[in-house]
Amino acid sequence: MNYILHILILICIYIILSVSLNLISGYAGLISVAHAAFYGIGAYVVALLALSLGNYFLINILCAIILAGILGAIIAIPSLRIHDDYFVIATFGFQIIVFGVMNNWVSLTKGPLGIPGIPQPALFGITVSSHLQFLIFAGIFALLTFLFTRRLVNSPFGRVLKAIREDEIFALALGKNVTKYKILVFVIGASIAAVAGCLYAWYITFIDPTSFTVQESIFILSIVIIGGTGNLWGSVLGAVVLITIPEVLRFLGMPNSIAANVRQILYGGLLVLFMLYRPQGLLGEFAFKRKG
Repeated sequence: MNYILHILILICIYIILSVSLNLISGYAGLISVAHAAFYGIGAYVVALLALSLGNYFLINILCAIILAGILGAIIAIPSLRIHDDYFVIATFGFQIIVFGVMNNWVSLTKGPLGIPGIPQPALFGITVSSHLQFLIFAGIFALLTFLFTRRLVNSPFGRVLKAIREDEIFALALGKNVTKYKILVFVIGASIAAVAGCLYAWYITFIDPTSFTVQESIFILSIVIIGGTGNLWGSVLGAVVLITIPEVLRFLGMPNSIAANVRQILYGGLLVLFMLYRPQGLLGEFAFKRKG
């Protein structure tokens, strides 16, 4: 039973991540491979604050959201002056920098040894400790994230994002401040990703840099592409599919070292097939394509 609850908790966390990246990539059309960096920033901020200053739920998660948003703005302001492949390279560079800081700033992050003993969240004097409690806790955050993002994309703000995605020059001609909208959506997406990082740190109670690599960013992007860009339900479906399907490998009797490699091959194969035959994903409304 705990195994099933564990899978459901991971699905909730990745729904938050994929929905927030879909906002950036699916609705604004900006392909980012730095999402795991913001995910990790949220996890490290909440872990360090809980261990050094105290397990204050609201303060810690707000600090994680604010810091991720600030760093998202810092990377977005210069990066969004470039386009397409160059923007992807810029976000890739940011991802590498953040991973390098996590891995090498040993005095703060403990480096490759990671941070153990992260206290679990406490609400109204009740500690969220069991798998069922944490599933409810993570499920509430996933639902709130989905409802907030749906409200956002159905608002005039979301319609401007779609206009930028479809034809940036036309959006500029309509008098829209395209750079401002891009920065805002990047900050919002980064802040939401930090929430998923907080949940991960509280749930696992141990974090290290290997959970926030560029491969993790690509995995989150794979969820968005396979589930469907420009459709929030696609992100939900993609998270369910890509989290549950590889778990079948556990029942085939494969050693962990082999199963991990097969899992990566499976992810890569699915991504290639979808980009070739259904680039809009399972439920998507938008397909990435080279302009011109």
